[in-house]
Amino acid sequence: MKALTICQPYAHLIAIGEKRVENRTWYTPYRGPLLIHAGKSRAWLVDDDPQNMAFGAIVAQATLVACVTRLEIAQGKHDKAYPWLRDHLHVEGPWCWVLEDVIALPEPVPTTGFQGLWNCQWPMTVQKDLL
Repeated sequence: MKALTICQPYAHLIAIGEKRVENRTWYTPYRGPLLIHAGKSRAWLVDDDPQNMAFGAIVAQATLVACVTRLEIAQGKHDKAYPWLRDHLHVEGPWCWVLEDVIALPEPVPTTGFQGLWNCQWPMTVQKDLL
């Protein structure tokens, strides 16, 4: 299964449903299930309490449904498909990876992360009826 390492607090914000867009400098043609891996770095933490966050672990599963530019969002090109996107707090771009169907794992799964999209040996997908 594909995975993406994301610095904290952003992986946590995705897992709790507050952040529905991941910003990257690069486009991906990939669409489908995506594991959200919280990296080990604490460089992006400002006022957040790291005690509530996992580091170096898979924290959620999502579905990557689109990869669009910030300019396209500002021009309203995706308003019909994603009416919430233009006003979303976390749209920074230049490429915005749109996430849906986010499911936080009941417990983080410690795993080494990697740069870019990477393949993770995952025994099963997280199903809502298992939570």
